[in-house]
Amino acid sequence: MPDTRPSEPEGIPQQGRGRRVLLVSTNYAPEHTGIGPYATQIAEHWAAAGHETHVLAGMPHYPAWSVDQDYRGAWRRTEQRGGVTVHRRRHTVPARQTAVRRALFEASVLAHKLTAPPRMGRPDAVSAQLPSLAGGVAGARLAARWGVPYVPVVQDLMGAAAAQSGIEGGDRAAAAAARVEGYVLRRGTLVGVIHETFVDRVRALGVPADRIRIVPNWSHVAAPSAPREETRARLGWAPTDTVVLHAGNMGLKQGLEVLVETARLDPRVRVVLMGDGNQREALGELARGVPNLEFLAPAGTDDFPDVLAAADVLAVTQRASVLDMSVPSKLTSYFAAGRPVVASVADGGGTAGEVLRSGAGVLVPPEDPSALLAAVRTLAADPEKARELGAAGPRHVEAHLGRAAGLARYDALLDEALSLAAAVPGPARREAAAGGADR
Repeated sequence: MPDTRPSEPEGIPQQGRGRRVLLVSTNYAPEHTGIGPYATQIAEHWAAAGHETHVLAGMPHYPAWSVDQDYRGAWRRTEQRGGVTVHRRRHTVPARQTAVRRALFEASVLAHKLTAPPRMGRPDAVSAQLPSLAGGVAGARLAARWGVPYVPVVQDLMGAAAAQSGIEGGDRAAAAAARVEGYVLRRGTLVGVIHETFVDRVRALGVPADRIRIVPNWSHVAAPSAPREETRARLGWAPTDTVVLHAGNMGLKQGLEVLVETARLDPRVRVVLMGDGNQREALGELARGVPNLEFLAPAGTDDFPDVLAAADVLAVTQRASVLDMSVPSKLTSYFAAGRPVVASVADGGGTAGEVLRSGAGVLVPPEDPSALLAAVRTLAADPEKARELGAAGPRHVEAHLGRAAGLARYDALLDEALSLAAAVPGPARREAAAGGADR
């Protein structure tokens, strides 16, 4: 696609016209959990603002780690979604996570994105959503090829994830992942991180503090609309049931075995795991003979908030080793649902900090089913306390997690990156974009 826009001086696009922006994100709609919804809303926001917006994405596969039926067999596809041109490239999708299989996944993403870049004119800027290391490298290389600002945003830290999540071979992969992460982030004109707990690790990868900006995620789901009693009846949950719900990815770092064991300890507590992921089959085997544990398929976008609100307690769990590599995106949805949260996570990590900051939940030690069960029983015995915690969630969303404010931070990040690039003479800017100034 030729660039047919009027020529202009290098730097910030002229006032009064839209920009051309490329967002690189392996995850994108129709994926409706994890990073996909955020990438989608960012791109569609830019498109609605009048910018020509392109996305270089993978094939939809998350959280099931199985390619969506509508995309199976496709090598490349270009489609229009919400005013955005989405360029999709095929990649491997490992059904089971190991360090080697994850490396093959990343290699296939990188190879296809670089050998078949999107057919588009020169953008004004390239942004990328990490943790996809391949997407980050592809974004950096494409920005360098075009000589434009590059803005990676860290949703998860892959080097830390490899070390902390319990993935097979993770210890050996952590150093390699951190090296690639450093390569990607040092080439950013600016680097966004979704939580302050990521800042020190990003600095340790060689990114100066004055290049790091915090761009928190927002609540990307609507408020519940259906009466709780109707939703519970539809799901087969009795009024007297104490329902503990975990929604989202069933992966290694979640350590969902703690919820299986919690259900095993007390048959009167109904534990529901809603979602999918590479640990779904293993959890099913572990849950044999536990009749009060139930698996639900992922709820649709419209139904999701009502299912969350129908539970008595919303659970977020992580392995004890998980500290500062991720903050679960499910938390913003949990808070919006207006139900109390029990967080079985390491004290001092980003997830614990968010739960305490919201005032919407309680913390228990990770991988401790007895402690988790005690917290659930306490909330079940004290409905007023449960209501108080649950009501704090929507207040926190309104005050701190609004979509408009979150998207405005991305606008400001892009504006600042373009301003910084415009202040650098053309040759020096191109050298920096190419990695000549490896900060």
